[in-house]
Amino acid sequence: MTRADSQSSQQPQDPPREQFEGRTRSDILVALLHHGPSSASFLGEHLGLAAAGVRRHLDILQAEGLIEVTGPRNGSQRGRGRPAKAFALTDAGRSQFGHDYDTLAALALTALRETGGDAAVREFARKRIESIVADIQPAGATEESIKKTANDLVAAFSRSGYAASASEAGTGVQICQHHCPISHVASEFPELCEAEHRAISELIGQHVQPLATIVDGHGICTTNIPLTPIKRQHPQDPGQGRSGS
Repeated sequence: MTRADSQSSQQPQDPPREQFEGRTRSDILVALLHHGPSSASFLGEHLGLAAAGVRRHLDILQAEGLIEVTGPRNGSQRGRGRPAKAFALTDAGRSQFGHDYDTLAALALTALRETGGDAAVREFARKRIESIVADIQPAGATEESIKKTANDLVAAFSRSGYAASASEAGTGVQICQHHCPISHVASEFPELCEAEHRAISELIGQHVQPLATIVDGHGICTTNIPLTPIKRQHPQDPGQGRSGS
């Protein structure tokens, strides 16, 4: 073997084209998971790829049933012209990120309800969400404190597979969960979602507003947190009106 042949054999080889393209399509799915419905141009800018190449991958993902055309959202508006086509994950696309234990979880909760009733399911849901947000400090009275707790919630939910984000919207902060690892189970056991909303409300220290949920067919779960506190009286606070019920 010549010296040139030896050096050539030691040089790293480029990955096969099929492997590269598969990785690109995986990156597109992850981008759609985090950003919601998006156009080819938005995905191209986000991933550093040409829009034409992204469209080819989108066609393949759509043919495989992993994405679908939906209403315009991220980066899909072309000035005053017609909105660009936007793409979103289908249920099959979301399943790529993990729904392996849905059936087992649903069976376990069904058995729990049969043996312990609705109260047992609610207690399970409470303990589950408490384990997710265990290290989060409750918010104080200031906007900065509320925003910090909201960001801490986003980090905790993301660690548990929710692909969460937070953004300011109007006079509040919105927590968005772009993926719900328990969505199929939660559709049968709404106590799971109710426990999440209750935990967010308790940590923020005020009423929060669920605006959309994946369980109800929306692309994301959105919870609005007003930055102007809506004070809630404790049931034992003096001066609280009594309904007599």
